[in-house]
Amino acid sequence: MKKFFLSLLCLGFIVISCNKNDDDPIIEDVVESPEEEDIPVIIELENEINDFIWSAMNSWYLWQDEVVELSDDRFASQNDYYEFLNGFATPVSLFRTLESPKDRFSAIVDDYDILFNSFSGVFKTNGLEFVLTRPPEGGDKVVGVVRYVINNSDASTKNINRGDIFYAVNGTELFAQTDVDGNITSSNLDLLNPDTFTLNFADLTAEGVVPNDVNIELVKEEITENPILISKVLEVNGTKIGYLMYNSFTSNFDEQLNTAFSDLKSAGVTELVLDLRYNLGGSVQSATRLSSMITGQFDGELFAREQWNSKWQSVFGFENTFVSDIDGAPINSLGLNSVYIIATDDSASASELVINSLTPYIDVVHIGDVTRGKNEFSVTLVDNTTQQAIFAEGESPSPIPFIVLGGQFTTVEDSNPNHKYALQPLVGTNVNADGFGEFTNGLQPDFLLAESLGNLGQLGEQGEPLLDLAIEKITGVTGKSLLIDTPENLKIHTISSSNRLKPFREVSNYDIKK
Repeated sequence: MKKFFLSLLCLGFIVISCNKNDDDPIIEDVVESPEEEDIPVIIELENEINDFIWSAMNSWYLWQDEVVELSDDRFASQNDYYEFLNGFATPVSLFRTLESPKDRFSAIVDDYDILFNSFSGVFKTNGLEFVLTRPPEGGDKVVGVVRYVINNSDASTKNINRGDIFYAVNGTELFAQTDVDGNITSSNLDLLNPDTFTLNFADLTAEGVVPNDVNIELVKEEITENPILISKVLEVNGTKIGYLMYNSFTSNFDEQLNTAFSDLKSAGVTELVLDLRYNLGGSVQSATRLSSMITGQFDGELFAREQWNSKWQSVFGFENTFVSDIDGAPINSLGLNSVYIIATDDSASASELVINSLTPYIDVVHIGDVTRGKNEFSVTLVDNTTQQAIFAEGESPSPIPFIVLGGQFTTVEDSNPNHKYALQPLVGTNVNADGFGEFTNGLQPDFLLAESLGNLGQLGEQGEPLLDLAIEKITGVTGKSLLIDTPENLKIHTISSSNRLKPFREVSNYDIKK
């Protein structure tokens, strides 16, 4: 609360009287007014969380030098600073004010455990993975198309299959208005947010999407999703093709990923289709390891070079290299000189990093659609101002506030016990060995093919169009699904998805986090 201390103004006065012995007026002594005391106004900080947010963003944010409110000389005094912070009713409103117009992905959370769980593949879901797109008739209406169902989830018990279509939630039809760039400006998609809701399904007919009286209630629960959905070998025209569908770069599953590559290697695959069509990103370390499994012949060579803001570039501007082991265990590498990667408009961040960083070394054939266009990475920041680290041998410890570090560091344990707020701001970008890293508008496919209503096929099976296209480019064998002429109004263009509705799924993080 602002406290203002006011002094009392004492007014002096002149007393004029008549002396009974003298007609002349007598002017008595003047009582002078003391000067008003100059007591400073002291403004108190109303919310310590706001102080954490501004200080952390001022230190680490990628665009700190471009955001006026984050300027190092923004405030003339502590009073000015506190007055600014007190002007925001919530921490979220302050955080959004400090974001650059370039920023599409930074995040804030009031409980860092939710954030860390998400990084580990733990989140609340009913298990239904879907895309939200326009129905054939167009307009502002939205339909959901089932992509797949997570094993051991509520949806896995409800007889829901890939390609099923829903048009409403709890009897209310879905809609979304978008701008020219496809950004949602108004919608009722928050109907999908509650832990329990009923989906109303429909059939795709010649007349469009028609309700079919199938209504299924779904309940969200906390589960751990294995990002390796499918790993198998396809033998087509004498060629052994490995197929791996990988839906999130979750470092907790890197050993299982290495095991999957061991199986592919033992099977003698000579080609690989890496399916990242629904993968919005995750661990940069996992991306480096996956790329090393695909290749193996570039151990120690540059995978990606980090670019941080000017305050931290000299400290964290590392060169990430291809690796040969995971915590001492040898990586199972295929030694390939080419890879076929399925990526779409729901592929982002670490998925794009793999495509971009492999390109200088091997032939990367991108099949699908233009990717999301997220070339930045983030770190986790918590309210710990006392953390120190030694950056070079023989040096004294230096302050390294807020950033969550692993190993011997106890960043979270030593953080402010009064709250659990955490930030996940964008703090840097990656460039590949050729110095390229600007793909804000997405990575363009070598062979464009969108998923479509009525012709989705089954993931990992011949007859699924995107996989069929990859197989055609490898073997020359054209799958039947590619002979179907798909009208434009049946092509799926992502408005949103279950992926994007999950907390922090679009985060690409460095593994200096907890």
